[in-house]
Amino acid sequence: MTTDVRTGLRRFIDRLTATDSELDARDLQRESAKCGAVPAGQCTRGQVVSVSGRLRTVAYTPRTNLPTLEADLWDGSDVVTLVFLGRRSIVGIEPGRQLTARGRIAIRDDRKVIYNPYYELEAPR
Repeated sequence: MTTDVRTGLRRFIDRLTATDSELDARDLQRESAKCGAVPAGQCTRGQVVSVSGRLRTVAYTPRTNLPTLEADLWDGSDVVTLVFLGRRSIVGIEPGRQLTARGRIAIRDDRKVIYNPYYELEAPR
């Protein structure tokens, strides 16, 4: 058997035995790589990045002085929390929506965060 055939067979068996969430993570990672985004798992504090993925959760967090909208962006490798300061809601920012966000990575409570990111919504699928 040649190396290409073995590799193809191994990939086929991996797809058959993978869970739906594993397949979804692989698809998200592939889509993220296509648009040139940095995998969230490789992002470090202080780095200016472009991350792409699907919003898992969106939550309004009332603070004493400043309302905050927080959205968890998952790209198949890790989660980056997008924090929109001074916002209660944003049209199009909803769970399940695909988007690309750009900004500087910060760490808050051991989570990767981008404050007030520049973002582009992708067309619903």
